[in-house]
Amino acid sequence: MRGLLAAQWRPADIVIVEVSADLRSDLAEELPGVETRAEVTDADAAVIAVKSAAGEEVCRALSTTATSRVLSIMAGVPLARLESWFSRPTAVVRAMTNTPAMVGAGVSAVAAGSGAGEADMAWAQELLGAVGHVVALPESSLDAVTGLSGSGPAYVFLVAEALIQAGVAVGLPLEVSRLLAIETVAGAGRLLVESGEAPESLRAQVTSPGGTTEAGLRVLEERGVRVAITAAVAAATERSSQLAR
Repeated sequence: MRGLLAAQWRPADIVIVEVSADLRSDLAEELPGVETRAEVTDADAAVIAVKSAAGEEVCRALSTTATSRVLSIMAGVPLARLESWFSRPTAVVRAMTNTPAMVGAGVSAVAAGSGAGEADMAWAQELLGAVGHVVALPESSLDAVTGLSGSGPAYVFLVAEALIQAGVAVGLPLEVSRLLAIETVAGAGRLLVESGEAPESLRAQVTSPGGTTEAGLRVLEERGVRVAITAAVAAATERSSQLAR
């Protein structure tokens, strides 16, 4: 919602459906001018952002309204199942996004259902584009997207945790190590994005022959960090596929 409002969407054009009265109160305070309701009512379009267990109930409720297109960001719910939950023809687009969308730095992949046309895909991409980058892919690729970018932030957070612990292990105070590790991860990501250079090129630039970085990278390679990351993405991809069956 913050992304849409920053992209100049009018608050009067947005309605949030939230069953929890406490959360509705919090949302009303955080998003002035955006209406919150306890039940699904008429809308031109809807974003389904609920746990997958509640997905069918929400879709069937939307079927009783004039909603003509929906964007689902539910994990593990394939397009065929989503479309089966609507009692009338509805354009359905499925997306896999990630948590950096909360700060406008997300990356999302969208896939079109059988009834979704170019205009529906453009609408979905506009929505998700308000909180980051968007790519259009066939649904068969969404499990891989989940394994890479959907789960990817957690892999980066784990690296940050490990760096903090490593800093403490070599004698730095915890708060100093935390600051250095977090800012290093954030700065490296920003440099990677803004420089436009390939990661292998940036890595080579900071790695002097016989220097400290080379010594550290040698240990990472010897301990199989690349293999572990590849296996992690594969495991998350497989788990995403299992959840969709």
